[in-house]
Amino acid sequence: MKTSGPKFVYVCRNPKDIFVSKWKFMEKMRPKEMPPLSLQDAFELFCNGVSHYEPFWYHVLNFWKASLETPKTVLFLIYEDMKRELLVKRLGEFLGKPFSPGEEREGVVQEIVRLCSFKNMSTLEVNKSIISNESFVENPYFFRKGEVGDWENHLTPEMVARLDQITKEKLDGVVCNKWKVGIDLSREENDGEQIY
Repeated sequence: MKTSGPKFVYVCRNPKDIFVSKWKFMEKMRPKEMPPLSLQDAFELFCNGVSHYEPFWYHVLNFWKASLETPKTVLFLIYEDMKRELLVKRLGEFLGKPFSPGEEREGVVQEIVRLCSFKNMSTLEVNKSIISNESFVENPYFFRKGEVGDWENHLTPEMVARLDQITKEKLDGVVCNKWKVGIDLSREENDGEQIY
């Protein structure tokens, strides 16, 4: 990617949560005349890299590499960390619009975090009823729970083990340590290893 021109902010999420959210989203979009796609069938497709776009691991890895090669062009963020004020400040700096000390004292950063929260965004009238001009999908379909770790309510231990193994094989050394059970997602580093 070029170092001048547009900037890219890539938000990566735990693949287990990605899978569950995608499965639930596709179920909402399913025409009534089509049979539902079972969790197991959807899981097999996801694990085999079948996607409307490209396999999850492929684009994560490509954007991760691009963020290392051109850090002024690509900012790689992790969804699980997005409620943290530090990331809002980091995003402002990346876009060339850092917050002034006065803005920080006045609570501007905290207010942006509040305004951009899942709770606030999902309750805006525009997101409750309107269909986007760019697609046929109703805006409410894009909002489900906004929770981290909801995969625990859907995936079997065997599914978790398989997806963890695939993720480790495809993304080892990238961000996969961030998604292991028990990792403190509020920290930037784990065991001295830089996560992002």
